[in-house]
Amino acid sequence: MMADKREMKLDLLPEDCIVQILSFTSPHDASQLSLVSTMVRDAALSDLLWEKFLPSDYREISQRLVLPIVFTSKKELFLKLFKPLLIDGGSKSFSIDRTTSKKCYMLSARELSITWSTNPLYWCWKPLLHSRFPEGVELIMVCWLEIKGKINTRMLSPRTTYGAYLIVNLAGRAFGLDSLPSEVSVKVGDHESKGIVCLRRNNGNNRKQELEMVIMRHRVETLRSRVDRGDQEHVLCERDDGWLEIELGEFYCDGVNDKQVTMCLREIKGEHLKGGLIVEGIELRPKYFIN
Repeated sequence: MMADKREMKLDLLPEDCIVQILSFTSPHDASQLSLVSTMVRDAALSDLLWEKFLPSDYREISQRLVLPIVFTSKKELFLKLFKPLLIDGGSKSFSIDRTTSKKCYMLSARELSITWSTNPLYWCWKPLLHSRFPEGVELIMVCWLEIKGKINTRMLSPRTTYGAYLIVNLAGRAFGLDSLPSEVSVKVGDHESKGIVCLRRNNGNNRKQELEMVIMRHRVETLRSRVDRGDQEHVLCERDDGWLEIELGEFYCDGVNDKQVTMCLREIKGEHLKGGLIVEGIELRPKYFIN
């Protein structure tokens, strides 16, 4: 009986008031609450509500899409933005995170600063299987590996902790990438998070790796001593899309001050040759914290 009374009172509210109430929930909760009554359902489907869930700059982002989106409601637009869509001529992708509704970006390899990537003797630009971008780049052979990406915090969702992830793969011919840990970092203003990562898969056949380590044992130990082992150690993680990702670091976007985010992976201390790293880009997405 009490539930009926609450429903009647809610139905007496103007639709814009119900929309305002629902806007303090999440898109998922708003969809669930639409089952309460016809009035709430109408409010939960209204463009007025879903405009509040969309990023404040969604119109500007829509104008940057490589392929325009066709939609009949703001809710339909919101749902279509769950899928990464190419923007800025195909050099970046944009999406909305399904869990937090925060903005996600991915910078393609062409948007990154990769040392010697313009020299075809060292890097090879080509279309990549299962990539969202027209092309990526594969390392042929270098001794100096350095990959940097930059983005301004004004492009991101405010009051959000972001993680930056280098999206890569390892060619079958990959060599020298795990002889010395690579250094990773993310810097925003005075804040910098740093770590190290060994560029090797965590599973599979390790016979080749073991043989390399036996041959190069003394040299490798000498090289490893040059890297700060006090940094947080990261690992290559497999993704559902068939790629691997390396967390470069994290940072907090307050949404108040525009700051440049600089993300980096480098291995420049070993002076040994390495190759077979395939780079798709750097992804920025909100981090989840479980209490």
